[in-house]
Amino acid sequence: YMDFPREHWAQIASTNPLERVNREIKRRSDVIGIFPNDEAIVRLVGALMLETNDEWTVARRYMSLESLARVTDTTTVRLSAVAT
Repeated sequence: YMDFPREHWAQIASTNPLERVNREIKRRSDVIGIFPNDEAIVRLVGALMLETNDEWTVARRYMSLESLARVTDTTTVRLSAVAT
């Protein structure tokens, strides 16, 4: 991770975002209690992943586009507002 710009080091080395997502999955699954089938679990986790992606892409950028541009081969870095 040390090949990345210095301002990325804290985000790359930290597991806080992953722990936050896991806590949110646990919180939401505890509310439901019993899932009728595996597909219901996949839908819940998938919806949470989309929500988290949208939040980090639009509301709270985890890394700035300018700093990401320095580590890519392309000159323009663009993140979609909606996951595809």
